[in-house]
Amino acid sequence: YVCSTWGNNHFKTFDGDIYQFPGVCEYNFASDCQESYKEFSVQIQRTLNSNNHPVIQYILITVKDFTVYLTPKLTVVDGQIVKTPYYSSGLLIESSDIYTKVYARLGLILIWNQEDALMVELDSKFNNYTCGLCGDYNGIPIYNEFIDGGDYNSITYGNLQKINKPNDNCEDPDETQALPSCNEHREECERLLTSSAFADCHSHLNVEMYVQACMQDKCACNGNEDSFCLCSTISEYSRQCSHAGGRPGEWRTEHFC
Repeated sequence: YVCSTWGNNHFKTFDGDIYQFPGVCEYNFASDCQESYKEFSVQIQRTLNSNNHPVIQYILITVKDFTVYLTPKLTVVDGQIVKTPYYSSGLLIESSDIYTKVYARLGLILIWNQEDALMVELDSKFNNYTCGLCGDYNGIPIYNEFIDGGDYNSITYGNLQKINKPNDNCEDPDETQALPSCNEHREECERLLTSSAFADCHSHLNVEMYVQACMQDKCACNGNEDSFCLCSTISEYSRQCSHAGGRPGEWRTEHFC
């Protein structure tokens, strides 16, 4: 029931596929797409921060007739800056120094760490009803997202989710630049993600997906071991584990993350 994005442009669809898409335009992250009237939509725009790491610049949420605009510092509802916790018919927005959370009674929970990581949980009544970077939520990995009617790579797929706005001059990522597989880092990534701190997580999550994301991170970092590089995927694994009912142990140390 959970779709997420984090770190070095990783995405995990509702159906469990993990892929990378480095776009910096505004995209449909998840919305219901069966009727012309949308009950909800979540749009995101990424940017590169001062350390050249991708972070989410803003999130635009519509729920029924509400429009919510979130930045790391501001919450704007229907054009008005509001204080949190904010409550209005069927909508609750909370924020702390670490997270912004939005609960919508129609069956949506959104959690953003105000930096790189966003998680959206949807009620199962939206099965087969969604589109966007989070996929179609039909319970079948890959099929409709990347194969239906032609074999898409993840960059082609991501570019299709762009919100076209007038005067928008952001560049689509190049579809021919498929990302390398980076197998030489497998051993290190497996060691990190199967450490004793995560013993309770293995029955809740498919660790191989996070190993793949970790290997891509190691490649992208080119030996530059800053904390963003490895910690974002391990943080995501830890978040998803606790969200799925597992109990990650203390994995951060003063020398690591």
